[in-house]
Amino acid sequence: MTATHTDPLDVVRQYHQRTKHRPDRYAASLGYLDWASQPHPFRRFDGAATLDLPRPALRAAPTYDSLFATVPAAAPLDADTVGRLLLHSLALSAWKQVGPGQSWSLRINPSSGALHPTEGYVISGAVPGLINAPGVFHYAPFSHQLERRATLTEAQWTALTAGLLQPGLLMGLTSIHWREAWKYGERAWRYCQHDVGHAIGAIAFAARTLGWQAQLLDSVIDTDLARLLGTDTQSGPEAEHADCLILLSPAGSSAPTLSADAWQARIPAIAPLGTPNTLSHDHHPWPVIDAVANAAHTPGPTAAAHHAKPHTDTSPDRRHSAEQIIRQRRSAVDMDGRSPLDRASFYRLLARTLPGAFVADALPWAPRISLALMVHRVTDLSPGFYLLVRDPAHDASLRQSLSDQFVWETPEGCPPDLPLFRLIGDDARRAAQAVSCQQAIASDGAFAVGMLAQFDAALAAGGARAYPRLFWETGLIGQVMYLDAEAAGLRGTGIGCFFDDMMHALMGITDTAWQSLYHFTLGGPVEDDRLQTLPPYAHLDSQ
Repeated sequence: MTATHTDPLDVVRQYHQRTKHRPDRYAASLGYLDWASQPHPFRRFDGAATLDLPRPALRAAPTYDSLFATVPAAAPLDADTVGRLLLHSLALSAWKQVGPGQSWSLRINPSSGALHPTEGYVISGAVPGLINAPGVFHYAPFSHQLERRATLTEAQWTALTAGLLQPGLLMGLTSIHWREAWKYGERAWRYCQHDVGHAIGAIAFAARTLGWQAQLLDSVIDTDLARLLGTDTQSGPEAEHADCLILLSPAGSSAPTLSADAWQARIPAIAPLGTPNTLSHDHHPWPVIDAVANAAHTPGPTAAAHHAKPHTDTSPDRRHSAEQIIRQRRSAVDMDGRSPLDRASFYRLLARTLPGAFVADALPWAPRISLALMVHRVTDLSPGFYLLVRDPAHDASLRQSLSDQFVWETPEGCPPDLPLFRLIGDDARRAAQAVSCQQAIASDGAFAVGMLAQFDAALAAGGARAYPRLFWETGLIGQVMYLDAEAAGLRGTGIGCFFDDMMHALMGITDTAWQSLYHFTLGGPVEDDRLQTLPPYAHLDSQ
């Protein structure tokens, strides 16, 4: 990518091609870990006033499966609700320790390499027992606190939220690209966007346990969001890049549609409080990440609102606590190559990724992602290559783009409302491993997934800003798979290292109408007994 590529669409297309992994050439990175410049894992704002959040005990209800069948009674907007919301979306979930002084944190929202580029913000009015005046707050997961970044007047809060569902909160997400680039180089921007999608999904799940809903407000442009969050004053490699704004409110109503101009008029000018801490004392420059980030932040068309028929889940309730499933989620580091997934659970998991299920409905646009599945160990289901068509509008394009050798048959026992097709019956294990940078974890699970994005059509309709949103959708789907794996007694993991065009060749794709953006696998985990798992907040309990 050179300075001659100034059109935002050209920039994102060039970045996408440039950062593809190939068997003979991986995307550019340092090729080693510069431990001296490893980023600090937690952003703090020195000098900002802090508010302690409650850490309520886990509840047996609602159950995980019930979240997809019924809506819990809406919790009141109070300190307990805000504490639970953050505790079950962006907080620490555990620590891993390999020896004295050698530990790292895990979080509810997964991240590539556990590097956690995603930062969360809460924009709120007064909350009984917690917030005495409206403001903008950064969430600090290490201390489970809110850091006040700005105080809003009552008039500013009223203007900002006029017409929005009440009671309600706004949550903003940002990315520190350096956190991922330190390890992964140029491809890191992709992983940051996956992580945003996982965070949106984590917030949607946490909200549902409270009888609330999460709705992404996509007409807010990035420069206005940065002004609201106070990140517009940051610069350099450790700057936070504004990603998205989410409305949280009691479930059951639709968010009003506001134009970008309307948002710009209601977002106040603030004087940010606190100084961001330094994450690294040295940085390797990755100018291509800055280029694609700037291109993707270019204002463009907002996708038309999409309203899917509500998904009705009538499968048996396994009686797992939803909060327990959320808090126990881990990324598998190895699979045992034996554990199967039963067919009913497989079909149930896929149905929960479809529009109409509450998680997918956090995104306001029509689906752009369908799923290519390599099935290895699903009980009573033939191994082979399968395809989940997540939107009927994808069907014709996929049939045109994919191999003409595929048979497109309905698999045995498939529910009539699940648009799943067997493309070819075959042992897909070697292909899954080969395409996933030769990682055995992709062949040793019950199945592996390549998430195919309607690439050209999305960019033609939404411009360069559609590019990160494709990754957000893949991350959100991955979050559903993570939690459903836990509920099935298995474990999942996202796979960011895959050979892009090898995957396309497997599927018969010869152009960029469809592109694989994220891979995932699910199966029986193999635990590393060299690692000790420690509670997430023992450091606070001991104080």
